Amino acid sequence: MVTLDTNAVIYYLKGDVAATAVLEPIIRGYTPMFIATITEVELFSLPTITAEESGRIELLLPLFSILALDSRMARKAAELRRLYPKLKIADSIVAAAALFTHSTLLTRNVKDFKRISGLSVQSV
Repeated sequence: MVTLDTNAVIYYLKGDVAATAVLEPIIRGYTPMFIATITEVELFSLPTITAEESGRIELLLPLFSILALDSRMARKAAELRRLYPKLKIADSIVAAAALFTHSTLLTRNVKDFKRISGLSVQSV
């Protein structure tokens, strides 16, 4: 199981070779994939998003289980922010989602997450 950080989805949608090499086998293998709702917010709020890009995101979203930010996940994200003060709110939510699902977090920003105890992180 994997949870995707927003940047992993963006790089995949752009056809980035490294992201595609990691994600294509996961997609073809029907591996459970998760994103946090904050990732959906970030994807659709890109300042330069085009109608075509928005459409590609819409086509990709059904491949994921989208994890809503409920009270338990919010509190875990808050705990992560207390433990790792440099962690941004969005990143704390994504990390909490990966911890809740016991999945590996796929991200381009490994350094932002590698300090988090118990979190499995893989670069895309």
